[in-house]
Amino acid sequence: MARFLIVDDSLFQRKNLGKFVQQLGSEVVGEAANGMEALTLYRRLNPDLVFMDLVMPEMEGIDAVEKLLEIDRDAKIIVVSSLGYSEIVDKALTLGAKQFITKPINFEETAGIIRSVLEE
Repeated sequence: MARFLIVDDSLFQRKNLGKFVQQLGSEVVGEAANGMEALTLYRRLNPDLVFMDLVMPEMEGIDAVEKLLEIDRDAKIIVVSSLGYSEIVDKALTLGAKQFITKPINFEETAGIIRSVLEE
């Protein structure tokens, strides 16, 4: 059973991703509405995988990706964003995020991506 941290400023998106995680037989150990909260929760919870939105208040997802990877170079982060493939997504992947998923998520495709990231 994998342990997930879901980071998104939309409560609806966090709950939607949480239901998906539970359908996979995994556990949501924490939810954060911005990058600052994500850093605090990551340190405390040490999740197996982080779903990270990019556009959020207080600390954008791109900054949170960079700081999480400074904390733990082996952090497994999947960027989940409605932005589509853009320069900011490229930057997140260059910094070390493992994959990118576009909202709304496709459940079968996302399940495969999660499995491959967790197996790395």
